[in-house]
Amino acid sequence: MKIDHIGIAVKSIEESSKLYKLLGLEISHIEVVKTQGVKTAFLKLGESNIELLEPIDENSPVFKFLEKRGEGIHHIALSVENIGEKLEELKNNGVKLINNEPVKGAHGKLVAFVHPKSAGGVLLELCEKIK
Repeated sequence: MKIDHIGIAVKSIEESSKLYKLLGLEISHIEVVKTQGVKTAFLKLGESNIELLEPIDENSPVFKFLEKRGEGIHHIALSVENIGEKLEELKNNGVKLINNEPVKGAHGKLVAFVHPKSAGGVLLELCEKIK
């Protein structure tokens, strides 16, 4: 397992990416994930990525996050193998999940979120690259 990416909620990818460009990072991929209500921009950083999340409408969970907390770290994503089995294992051990089944995320990966109440206040995303 490794950190796949760190998601950062932002009001504007265009504005927020300026700092990262000054640090020498470039956007490698931009995608709209309608099911999550976000536009995402990935910046490659070693084996991991920084994911900038901009809401595309007011129904987006990221929009609500920004309204409540402002810009900042939204989630940490862990790369896992066989996400379905991992979710089953977590459920069987009393871990509170936001997604009981994986859904399609950015880059065509399967993703599911672990509720912050079960992860020390941190929103964890599990993601599996489709082979």
